Amino acid sequence: MARLAQTAGLTDIQEEILATVRTFVDKEIIPHAQALEHGDTYPADIVEGMKEMGLFGLTIPEEFGGLGESLLTYALVVEQIARGWMSVSGVINTHFIVAHMLKQHGTQEQKEKYLPRMAAGEVRGSFSMSEPELGSDVAAIRTRAVKGPEGYTVNGQKMWLTNGGTSNLTAVLVKTDEGAEKAHQNLTTFLVEKPEGYGEVLPGLTIPGKIDKMGYKGVDTTEMVFDGFEISADQVLGGVPGQGFRHMMDGVEVGRVNVAARACGIAIRSFELAIEYAQQRKTFGKAIAEHQAIAFKLAEMATKVEAAHLMMVNAARLKDSGRRNDVEAGMAKLIASEYCAEVTQEAFRIHGGYGYSKEYEIERLMREAPFLLIGEGTSEIQKTIISRGLLREYQSRG
Repeated sequence: MARLAQTAGLTDIQEEILATVRTFVDKEIIPHAQALEHGDTYPADIVEGMKEMGLFGLTIPEEFGGLGESLLTYALVVEQIARGWMSVSGVINTHFIVAHMLKQHGTQEQKEKYLPRMAAGEVRGSFSMSEPELGSDVAAIRTRAVKGPEGYTVNGQKMWLTNGGTSNLTAVLVKTDEGAEKAHQNLTTFLVEKPEGYGEVLPGLTIPGKIDKMGYKGVDTTEMVFDGFEISADQVLGGVPGQGFRHMMDGVEVGRVNVAARACGIAIRSFELAIEYAQQRKTFGKAIAEHQAIAFKLAEMATKVEAAHLMMVNAARLKDSGRRNDVEAGMAKLIASEYCAEVTQEAFRIHGGYGYSKEYEIERLMREAPFLLIGEGTSEIQKTIISRGLLREYQSRG
């Protein structure tokens, strides 16, 4: 077993789950990732394999048919899957976030309706906050739901919806008129059931085709357009409107741990490829790993991998303990995504000209790593969250 990114204090069940996932990644994901990614092909067979393993129910309570595992287990599983191919981790990420939101904030009826089918992978979750002109100002959401005698009518456009075409349950944050002075108290999360696919999937609801991306291929990223879409009041998450911002932020904290885990996975894989190549490639009569310039790069890369992994594990454990982890999740996401980009670039440099070839895996990782600098909030947003939390904790008494 590799020395890096080991986690102390895991249970026998956690160790067994991770060993199973690691084997699945090595046998079923890594050998096929290049061809699927270059073809921008959805990994249908891999997804079916994850269903059979029960991964879609990993964090869903046992009473609803899931495995009832912790956020830490989920993060470590995601780390391994991203090590194989980040897009596969994207398939399950939004699903986990919606399951978490339902588990924590859904009504009993909503839990009973969705969680068992989510655990089986029959219902697949996605979530949407962003809009074309929104940026990071969530309170400025324009998509609006107007209440009528038989439910709500929704109009507006959502953007950057991962699994938008392949999911069939989307948690959507929209504006409702609750009469609150603070903008974020007028936001509500709706649970939108829809068929998989593209085009007008329901009256008033359109999922345009996939957005073509630099990396993060295979998994679909779409828009979601509402034009007079009708939805019943019992599809409000938790049954009470105006609580959507709180619900989504709870989900985003889970998402930031997830992004940190994905960054760790890519960094681990980049290091693995670099240290293997450095021992095989020879110049001036010896392996390039024996040249101090390369050896020092490997040492720095390994240190960054280890530091990011430890911070990610800490953020997950804090969330599992019930404590607020916004600062720690922000720190983990910040350092893991930045270090991932640095480690991947160093691995690319170690490969030399071959790193620029699509025949080598590092070329794909170079296109995937930048996404993690943006997803679930940019590094600048993480710094804002971290600094606000620190000022709150260290408020001057003078």
